[in-house]
Formats: sequence, C-alpha cells, structure tokens
Amino acid sequence: MIDTAAVRTYLLGLQEHIVSTLQAEDGKTFLRDGWQRPAGGKLEGDGLSQLVEEGGLLERGGCNFSHVKGASLPPSATQHRSELAGAPFEALGVSLVMHPRNPYVPTVHMNVRLLAAFPEGKPAVTWFGGGMDLTPYYGFEDDARHFHRVNADALAPFGADKYPRFKAWCDEYFFLKHRNEPRGVGGVFFDDFNEGSFEEGFAMMRAVGDAFIPAYLPIVQRRRETPYGETQRDFQAYRRGRYVEFNLVWDRGTHFGLHGGGRTESILMSMPPIVKWRYDWKPEAGSEEARLYSDFLRPRDWLNE
Repeated sequence: MIDTAAVRTYLLGLQEHIVSTLQAEDGKTFLRDGWQRPAGGKLEGDGLSQLVEEGGLLERGGCNFSHVKGASLPPSATQHRSELAGAPFEALGVSLVMHPRNPYVPTVHMNVRLLAAFPEGKPAVTWFGGGMDLTPYYGFEDDARHFHRVNADALAPFGADKYPRFKAWCDEYFFLKHRNEPRGVGGVFFDDFNEGSFEEGFAMMRAVGDAFIPAYLPIVQRRRETPYGETQRDFQAYRRGRYVEFNLVWDRGTHFGLHGGGRTESILMSMPPIVKWRYDWKPEAGSEEARLYSDFLRPRDWLNE
C-alpha cells in the first residue's frame, strides 16, 4: 500500500533533525520560508525551505522539504519511461546542500525522495531515490573513509549488493562529462528504485536519510578549526565552479524542478555564494591543490584501500 502521508511525516521530521543539529553547530538560526501552491495550477502542494547565510560554520547552506502534485509528469521524468507520459504524479522529498566557509570542511549534498505516478486504469507506480555525496576542496583519506563507512553500514541490512551498487552509481552520476572528472569523492546514489515492496523501499530511504548526520558531522567537527588563508579560499571558489556546472548542466533533480514548474529560489538554493572561473588553470605540481586531483578526484575503494 502506498502511504505518502507516512513518507511526508518522516521527511518533515528528518528536515527538522538535520537543521536543528547543524544550526547548533553553526550558531546562527536558519531562516524558515514556508510556501504553498494553490490547487488549479500546473503544480499544487507545499514546502519548507530552511536556509542559513554568513553563519559561523556555513557560508551558505539550505535544507528543503517539498511535496507537490501535478496533472502530468514533466518530460525529464518520462524520458526513460514513455508509458507514463501524461500521468498524474506526486513527488516529495528532502534535499540539502551545505557550503562551509572553511575550505578544509567539504561541501556536502544529500537527498531522499519519493515519486509516485498514477496512470489511468493501471496500478500506481512508485520510485524511491536518494543518496549523499561529499565534495572536498582539500582531501583527507580519513574523512572519505568515514563517510563511505557510515553509508555502507546504513545499507547493509538491505543486502550486500546495495552499497557497492549505489557507490558505483554515485561515482557514475556525479561526474562532469565535459570536464572528465568526478565532482568529489562520491558516496551513494540510487534513483527510480522500485525493487521489492513499498515498505522495503521506504525503509531503505529512511536508512539513508538517518545516516546523514553521522556521516557528515564528525568531519565538520574534525576540520572546522583548521587554519586557512586566501590561497585556500581562492581554490575553494575555483572548485565551487565545478559544483555549479554539474548542478546546472547534468543534475536531473535540478532539471526536473525547473522544467516541471518548481520553485526556483528553493531549487537554486544549492548554489555556492562565492565562485570563480579561470581559463585553463592548473594547480602547481606537488601542491595540496594538485593532490586533490591526483588522489581524490578519481574512483577509489574507500572501504578497503
């Protein structure tokens, strides 16, 4: 049985837990921006965007909840499932991106979601999706191993195949094809997941959502007081440009939201506040910046190396 009300209750609780935890760590209160789309439009539903800017830890960070319904799935959602074109749908999820000020603290992204389609005269179809990935500017093996270990442990109850499968999926998905480089050190990612029952998919989604704070907070606490200077901030701004490129060029969630009539302010909350681009720039050989490319921006077996 499809129980979107239970999914909604869980997601709202997850958002509050994440925001309250990071708010305590940051020291600045997150802005709360609730919104609603009335019935009768292209989309109807509601959501809550929570955002902090110029905080003690986070230069910019946001955590969104949204729950929308539409009369017809947008093309970005049906490109691989044409039989559902024109079907009414319901989509709800929590998505976050945190951009810390200190370049030694990595940017992080997490998303958990449910998409349900209701084709006329046929049973409803549901897909769960989600995952999280880490984008360091200065790499630390201990951080990457910890992040991957927490994700592997969270997925272990759902089958030995899930972590390696979703880890590989993450490496493939968060890849800038036009740059031929990964966005970061990965994590886990799954999309259009409808294996097993609704209850099993929901349980796996919850496990991933619940793993976010244990995966990320210890890294924040370990690195947030690391001294840095203008060189590190400059490199951080340069690498944030890759984040912008991925989100605007390749990310399916961004495309789904923008092309489906979603709320632009909430969708683009993932953008970093300060970004730089340079023409054909390369880091100095042997530098910390060069080590990010040679040691971290490549697929690695973080649990066994």
